[in-house]
Amino acid sequence: MPAITVDDVLVLPRLPRLDPVMTEFRDVKRLTTAPQGYEGEGFPVRRAFAGVPTTELDPFIHLDQMGSVDYGPGEPKGTPWHPHRGFETVTYMIDGIMDHQDSLGGGGSISNSDTQWMTAGSGILHLEAPPEHLVMSGGLFHGLQLWVNLPRAAKMIDPKYQDIRGKAAALLTTADGGALIRVIAGTVAGHSGPGSTFTPINLAHVTMQPGARLDLPWQTDYNALVYALSGDGWVGTGMRPITLGQLATHGPGEAIRVEARTELDLFIMGGQPIREPIAHYGPFVMNTRDELKQAFEDYQKGRLGVIPATRVPHTD
Repeated sequence: MPAITVDDVLVLPRLPRLDPVMTEFRDVKRLTTAPQGYEGEGFPVRRAFAGVPTTELDPFIHLDQMGSVDYGPGEPKGTPWHPHRGFETVTYMIDGIMDHQDSLGGGGSISNSDTQWMTAGSGILHLEAPPEHLVMSGGLFHGLQLWVNLPRAAKMIDPKYQDIRGKAAALLTTADGGALIRVIAGTVAGHSGPGSTFTPINLAHVTMQPGARLDLPWQTDYNALVYALSGDGWVGTGMRPITLGQLATHGPGEAIRVEARTELDLFIMGGQPIREPIAHYGPFVMNTRDELKQAFEDYQKGRLGVIPATRVPHTD
């Protein structure tokens, strides 16, 4: 199923018109192109943050665009059971279906702009896999997984799981109705998304019609990242060209500007930088190498959880 939409965007709340003279629009600091690779059991991904300094990403750690791929019967793939500690995983599905299960009993299925938000905290095991019926039939698969860092004080909190339905997202449009903004977490122009976060962040999925302009108010103490999921257009005050698989990191300012040449799908992120040391290896994101070693030791000794005996069945 496609990402959540509406029949008439003109019935939605609208972003305020920003005065171009009085508003400090952000310029693009860096534009990078995501390399392609494979994750888990072999599903294709674009590594959106590759080549970008962590200081420009903070508080985010990692972003994969999963697909878009149209699987044949028997081809859909997921990930095996694996551990995490010290951060949060946010899995957002645009097309297709993904099942989640973790060692604390969290789980379910997401599609159509649903989000699975897992706070790994002190440690958890989980898997993500297509349901059996999708493996049998094949079909379109497209989504995102974002890793959000936790500050030192929250790295060892108890794990938790949020099942966020797509219909819970705050839906907005631009003054001329040329874009649909889905606020997943944080607050955009006074409209808040359903995701509960430890680190103050905004996450929004935006679809723009050809020729549309997006002037998006943005907190001045947040960084700003714009990733193109499909289509092409221009971003920043200098109108830098942006296309599928490219990430634009921004400098300071009060608002983000994007213009669409074709229909343009974007994932827009930002948050308050944590500005703490990062020790990241594999599935763990800590502050020191000693903490990383402890995480691996705890995993090997079974302290991050036990794989359940049975898989949680798919539910609609």
